[in-house]
Amino acid sequence: MSANNGWEPRTRLGKQVVEGEIDSMQEALNSGLPLKESEVVDQLVPDLEDEVLDINMVQRMTDSGRRVKFRCVVAVGNRDGLIGYAEGRDDQVGGAIQKAIDIAKLNIIDISRGCGSWECGCGRPHTVALRTKGKAGSVEVELQPAPRGLGLAGGETVRKVLELAGIEDIWTRSSGNTRTTVNFAKATFNALQNTAEARVPERTFEKREVIE
Repeated sequence: MSANNGWEPRTRLGKQVVEGEIDSMQEALNSGLPLKESEVVDQLVPDLEDEVLDINMVQRMTDSGRRVKFRCVVAVGNRDGLIGYAEGRDDQVGGAIQKAIDIAKLNIIDISRGCGSWECGCGRPHTVALRTKGKAGSVEVELQPAPRGLGLAGGETVRKVLELAGIEDIWTRSSGNTRTTVNFAKATFNALQNTAEARVPERTFEKREVIE
């Protein structure tokens, strides 16, 4: 795999991607190497999509007077298990969006999907593999496995994040100030992140079993 658009990697992970030693995002995330270059994601996930969830104008008083910046909330995903989330700030809207997208790529995770509902036995990875919760500020979001065909039972912000993650069916429950898009989106992402972390011990056990 050759460098894209003249990208010269500065990290060990980036160099391994360019040299073809790592050829998938899942492999990169499991390598244990820190993800510090958004170009790694560009190389390994060319079909990545981004969704602007919220844009707000933020004002702050400084010694030189009132300063205005834009805060942008973005989610990125490939609709097949990969999802990232971030906020970005800049003097210009376009700059805030691009910053948020680049940071979201560095926050990308590989979520655990499955057919986790007792009502469904299709075996396809269409919902979360287990019940999970996420919290941000006063907002708490709970995700529960759902049978195939239910769809995304949740608010607009939750649905946008879940669609990018590749979740097709789910039950959701939320509490707190869910009108705050930032916390609502972040709580949803945190819930999905918990599914990714929950399967780490299982992978470790499988590896140990093979070694023995």
